[in-house]
Parts: sequence; structure tokens; C-alpha cells
Amino acid sequence: MYRSLFPRDLFAEMDRLQREMQQAFDLSPTIRGLGRGSFPALNVGGTPQTVEIYAFAPGIDPATLDIQLDRGLLTIAGERKPTLPAPDAPATVHINERFAGSFRRVLTLAEDADPDSVEASYRDGIVHITVQRRASAQPRRIAIQ
Repeated sequence: MYRSLFPRDLFAEMDRLQREMQQAFDLSPTIRGLGRGSFPALNVGGTPQTVEIYAFAPGIDPATLDIQLDRGLLTIAGERKPTLPAPDAPATVHINERFAGSFRRVLTLAEDADPDSVEASYRDGIVHITVQRRASAQPRRIAIQ
């Protein structure tokens, strides 16, 4: 009988529109600190002796990864090959959420990171990079004389 000019709750619609805009421009903060869609996803932490970096890169051949440390900048670069059928193949893709293509992530390391003591390993799709901290930056106990 009575029909509203607005088919939905106006405030709910405005909230939905704001969320979509934030997602489109990656303006919303995430737990990673960067916008969603960054590849590879990173976890960065540390101990008093090391800086630990985990890059989640499943399906990447570790031989194709390029990890460099130059003047305090750690760069992780590589390429994930597409797994979709060729464009001329008789197949239809309905959803494609997996990232394919070249990627590059750059991290600034703390000043106490030792560029001469870096190790990287790859296991089960996870790149684990360990950077030792300089001995002069390590906590130490001072003896009282």
C-alpha cells in the first residue's frame, strides 16, 4: 500500500557505499598496515637478536624469487604465473581471486639490522627471512665493579 522512496534503510545504504569506496581505494586500515591486495602478505616481528620476516607466497618457485638488501631496504620480488586457461581456450572463468603477475614488496629495516647476516629459506609456500641485529645493539648486562 505505502511505498517508500528509498527501498532500503538510507543509513545502511550510505554505510555500504562508504565500505565499497574504502575497499576500492584501499583506504581502510588492515592488520597488515597496508591495503588489502598486497602480495605477498607479510608478517614482520623480531627478537632482541633478530628481525623475522615471513612472506606468504604459495605456488611460487623459490628459484624465481629475488630478495635483496640494500641500504636498509629489503626487497622481495618475483612473479606468479597465471593458472587460468588461455584466452582462446573453450573455458569460462567465473571467479578469479588469485593474484597472478609480477610483485614487489619493499620493507625498511631498523638501523640496528646487520646487512651482512641475512638468511632466507622457503618451505610450504612461506619465505622466512632472518636478519641478525648488530652486536652493538644487543641488550647486555653491565657488571658493577
